[in-house]
Amino acid sequence: QVQLVESGGGLVQPGGSLRLSCAASGTILNYSAVGWYRQAPGKQRDLVAAISRGGNTNYAESVKGRFTIARDNADNTVYLQMSRLKPEDAAVYYCNTGVYDSGNYYPGAYWGQGTQVTVSS
Repeated sequence: QVQLVESGGGLVQPGGSLRLSCAASGTILNYSAVGWYRQAPGKQRDLVAAISRGGNTNYAESVKGRFTIARDNADNTVYLQMSRLKPEDAAVYYCNTGVYDSGNYYPGAYWGQGTQVTVSS
């Protein structure tokens, strides 16, 4: 069974930065597309960014230019660098392994436990 572990969340002021990490047992991340999602209280879980096995990426419009997804195959980790954070970015962030096809990301069955991001002054 695949286990995904997110880390790096925390409290940050508006305009600040955080880097989230998604790690997994074994080398599954090296061979999978990965998506980062977020879910705020009372809202649905939405895709924030995704990266294909080959490094192609896509982003939600609300985070374009501020967030960057990247993979480090040597560390079997996928990162989400978040900059110029806004209060509306506050949520629990989850990573997922899935399929990336023609610019679209399709989530798979495996999710991490999530990491909380709070943006507040």
